[in-house]
Amino acid sequence: MLGAALIVTVLECFALHASEDNKQVVTRFAPSPTGFLHIGGARTAIFNWLYARHTGGKFLLRIEDTDIARSSQEAKDAIISGLQWLGLDWDGPVVYQTEGAKRHAEVAYQLLEAGHAYRCYATSEELEAMRAEQREKKLPLRYDGRWRDRDPSEAPVGAPYVVRFRAPQSGAVMIHDRVQGEVTVNNSELDDFILLRSDGSPTYMLSVIVDDHDMGVTHLIRGDDHLNNAFRQLALIRAMDWPQPVYAHVPLIHGPDGAKLSKRHGALGVEAYRDEFGYLPEALSNYLTRLGWGHGDDEIFSREEAVAWFDVDHVGRAPARMDFKKLENINGHYIRDADNSQLAAIAAPIVESKLGHILDEKALGLLTQAMPFLKVRAKSTLSLAEGSLFLFEARPLPLDESAKALLDSNGIALLESVFSALASCIEWEATALENAVRRVAEDAEIGLGKIAQPLRAALTGRTTSPGIFDVLTLLGRDESLARINDVISVAR
Repeated sequence: MLGAALIVTVLECFALHASEDNKQVVTRFAPSPTGFLHIGGARTAIFNWLYARHTGGKFLLRIEDTDIARSSQEAKDAIISGLQWLGLDWDGPVVYQTEGAKRHAEVAYQLLEAGHAYRCYATSEELEAMRAEQREKKLPLRYDGRWRDRDPSEAPVGAPYVVRFRAPQSGAVMIHDRVQGEVTVNNSELDDFILLRSDGSPTYMLSVIVDDHDMGVTHLIRGDDHLNNAFRQLALIRAMDWPQPVYAHVPLIHGPDGAKLSKRHGALGVEAYRDEFGYLPEALSNYLTRLGWGHGDDEIFSREEAVAWFDVDHVGRAPARMDFKKLENINGHYIRDADNSQLAAIAAPIVESKLGHILDEKALGLLTQAMPFLKVRAKSTLSLAEGSLFLFEARPLPLDESAKALLDSNGIALLESVFSALASCIEWEATALENAVRRVAEDAEIGLGKIAQPLRAALTGRTTSPGIFDVLTLLGRDESLARINDVISVAR
């Protein structure tokens, strides 16, 4: 019997796989709004979106909000906002699972009438005693089917009940997973899980398969933590005689140390990657796409290239590890390639929060003008904003400890010479300014860097900045000379 069951299942899978190209692909992303859009969910959404766009299919969004106690509007809004920030769009309106509760219950009663489900009147006390006995005997904790074949008339009149699925008990079920390969589970390992609770509300397991069917989902691309659910859901699908979806269970993301991803590794919402770490959406999307999937040695690619190349068959079976150094480098690449006005718009609110006031139109123009110089070495929008603060800080400029160390007596003497040379410049542009400072260095018989260091400290209050002549140009004649004079005056 087992061999025959496996042969039938294998044939079904081959037939299904062969017919995939003849139907429009429909994928979906179905997060639970019990928290924000975490990094693993973001990658799942990206994979589903890419595969739908690659095949010319549809990508749907469903919010699985059946856990009413833990769901929140804030989380729903954050999930949608996070997807939009990543540049993902979906076809049709957002579907909220709670809105289909009546339909889900109808399917449960169809299963009940067809004999694929039954009423279970076991009390909570009976079930707890059952589990206690199973724990004592070191048996798997699962429902023992005590009402599976009993007549409902044996229950007390008016007693509450749940509706359970009558799971197959013999044979095995095999799933041809596009990522995991062929995975088989004996039906004896499946229990008679609940479809409807005693208050008549549908469970997650039921709601998912009804919604996927009604939404026409053809391909389920999701984390491999859902693989065990797939066998239960497939039994329901077959009981309803519905088309079987194509499964692709993607390995979860692990931390750099190979352990399960946690908050210390970066298992945070995408808003944290944006606000707390300063990543651009294009960079995070590129990195997550490459995390567990590859196209040769390509590390950086456009969204259009990703759509053209992506296929779930190239998703690896092994868990991918977060590599924040690589993510940082990719982010730096996208920052360097980004439009200067776009970067200024991202950096401006960060700068304003640091300064404690709003930047006016002139300041925003200066920030945009500074972007070509600031973004050369920046690895995040946070460092980009931090590097621009010197442009807007009020005089006298605050100096960090490293800058103060450069402004000793020798540094001040050099600044006095530089001040005179710069003040005599007729043209305030980089080449003329560099020539003036070089003459001072030659007269003092020192390298240009020996003068650039105290000059940078006086102009920016720190020891790192864009090129010193770019700094002079951005600040302008009056502000540059005033800052240098401030430092000289204090020393006197």
